Amino acid sequence: MNFEQLQLSPQLLRGIADMGFTELTPVQEKTLDITLAGRDVAVQSQTGTGKTAAFLITIFQRQQAVAAAWRKALIIAPTRELAVQIEAEAKLIGRHLNLKVGSFYGGVGYNRQEALLKRGVDIMVGTPGRLLDLEQKGTLSMRNVGFLVIDEADRLFDMGFLPDIRKILRRVSAMQYRQTMLFSATLSTPALQIAREYMNQPEKISVTPENMTVDTITQELYHVGSREKINLLLGILKRDNPRSVLFFTNMKCDAERLSRRLELNGFPNEFLTGDLAQSRRLRIIDDFKSGKVLFMVATDVAGRGLHIEGLDMVVNYDLPGESENYVHRIGRTARAGKSGKAVTLACEKYIANLEGIEKLINAKIPVVFPEDDMFLRDRSRGHIFKPRSGAPASRQRSGQQRTSQQRSGRPRTGSRPRNHSRSENRKSY
Repeated sequence: MNFEQLQLSPQLLRGIADMGFTELTPVQEKTLDITLAGRDVAVQSQTGTGKTAAFLITIFQRQQAVAAAWRKALIIAPTRELAVQIEAEAKLIGRHLNLKVGSFYGGVGYNRQEALLKRGVDIMVGTPGRLLDLEQKGTLSMRNVGFLVIDEADRLFDMGFLPDIRKILRRVSAMQYRQTMLFSATLSTPALQIAREYMNQPEKISVTPENMTVDTITQELYHVGSREKINLLLGILKRDNPRSVLFFTNMKCDAERLSRRLELNGFPNEFLTGDLAQSRRLRIIDDFKSGKVLFMVATDVAGRGLHIEGLDMVVNYDLPGESENYVHRIGRTARAGKSGKAVTLACEKYIANLEGIEKLINAKIPVVFPEDDMFLRDRSRGHIFKPRSGAPASRQRSGQQRTSQQRSGRPRTGSRPRNHSRSENRKSY
């Protein structure tokens, strides 16, 4: 089905065409069939399937059909990066419409955001904490919200925002006066409770529920000892020669450490964590999206909401503790029907997380057994890294020592003994 068949306004169709959209994705087709009629939806769909365009097109089209007093839209996002991404996409799709869009998030001052609200905003995109702060200060009103979107609901709940979401839902207009759309990678118990309590008989939509991951993503799992992860990773990068890669770690200190180890091995990159200043975070994201930076290391919180076109590979350097994060991570690649690759390194420290992930996606991740020549020499071996992102050096070094003690004496998972690797790994990183 193409967008011309939806009988959208000419101005909106022009914006959709400017984005290069022609055919609807499955989630867009199922969602728009209901939301363009003004009904509420609770949608289960992984990232990269076009859900952002689905709710934006709904808002843009229906704003023209409702009374002026109820045209205001509020979109709640879990991170400032995602809020900025949604704002940018809204401005592109709605470029031929006389509507104002703004994003509101923490980590920056209030002056610019308050000035924007005073001038008037039709579509507000924001993180829960900053939206409530602005509402409490009296500069943002939620009373006449006619369209409410809760995006990436599962991530909002994982980050502890459920109480804030409930506060916002109590302060916006009553459910009979607004259209509410909830999107989540999984319709978890909290998501379904929100749907029951604060939505008007929402239609539940589940896109490929039996397959939580995208078919166009090639998945590979390597069982490897934690001390040899970097060696194997270098071999994978040499073998596949990807143009762009997003690496995920579970901890902020590990993201910076991996970033610097990759740099010493000939892979210039940036790392993205919650400790970085907002201006630097946005600059790194822009550089990665534009192709100026080809390799980036991120944590789940910092990497959530990143929409990177043409990303070749995602690497789970650590198996995530939250099973849903595996789906979110690998969803960064193979977006909009394109192909991509997801590589996961399962070491003894995080191997217990694998069972929950495979249960969630209802599939076994294909295991690859690497040959000895896949383990390349690590040029960063022996380096002591002083943190650049604000954590005290002594704390990071002690963390490395604890990790080394925890790992000592444990067998490597899924890799054959090699004397040269053991001798190398006696030295601290």
